[in-house]
Amino acid sequence: MKVHKILNNNVVVTLDAKGNELIVTGRGVGFKKREGDLIDNDLIEKQFSLTNNETLPRFAELLSEIPIEILTTTEVIINHAKQLLEGKLQDSIYISLTDHIHFAIERHKQGFDIPNSFLWETKKLYPKEFQIGLYALSVIKQRLNVDLPEDEAGFITFHIINAQLNDTMPNIVKMTKIMREILNIVKYHFQFEYDEDCLSYQRFITHLKFFSHRILNQTEHPEQDASLYELIRKKYEQAYQCTKQIDLHLIQHYSHPLSDDESLYLTIHIERLRNELKKT
Repeated sequence: MKVHKILNNNVVVTLDAKGNELIVTGRGVGFKKREGDLIDNDLIEKQFSLTNNETLPRFAELLSEIPIEILTTTEVIINHAKQLLEGKLQDSIYISLTDHIHFAIERHKQGFDIPNSFLWETKKLYPKEFQIGLYALSVIKQRLNVDLPEDEAGFITFHIINAQLNDTMPNIVKMTKIMREILNIVKYHFQFEYDEDCLSYQRFITHLKFFSHRILNQTEHPEQDASLYELIRKKYEQAYQCTKQIDLHLIQHYSHPLSDDESLYLTIHIERLRNELKKT
């Protein structure tokens, strides 16, 4: 491989056999190199070939500005997240999370930790992703000797969710708010406490995550048979009445009336949750 661009002593850009850019990192891999020079394979630690052509230049620019230790630490966190989570994480996670961790560490060293007002909701609504956030803090402490507060685990969780849904950070915050509001409506309608370990609760949380994402992005759920909706509405009358309360809330606060399909799936999830909690 030959040097195509030099970003700093530890990061260079090369080209693969098809002419696509690759980012190569390693201590001293770019030291005293010029464009066209051969890259010492023994110095290569990591190679990045991002599928999004727009993401790669931004990632390369970021790598030219931050220590390589932060890059390698972030990669450990992202690889851990990929192993635990279903579905693909967008390439943008390499930019957003690397940049966030770098900035968070700089702020922490200057004594400017930011409190996370959504920390409680984040723990409750995204337990699996939040565990990744806690893992990230332990890795940062171990590898970089920086002890970030738990609030940062919540912020890292939002970056993970953002990479799952390919959405904006403000929308993730709004999405969390919608989920919390719906959970409260269901909770007070039936006067029960949630068992966060029960399968129906976890399924309901997953459904609400994608449901609230569709609301904010104004995308519709695939339509189902109208006769199925009528059947569910009559069979699960108590759950359906709760769904109607959610419908009124969404109309009032988000100008989003539930479609029959959205009502159908919400009613099914609420009924499953109600029945499982009745058994406990």
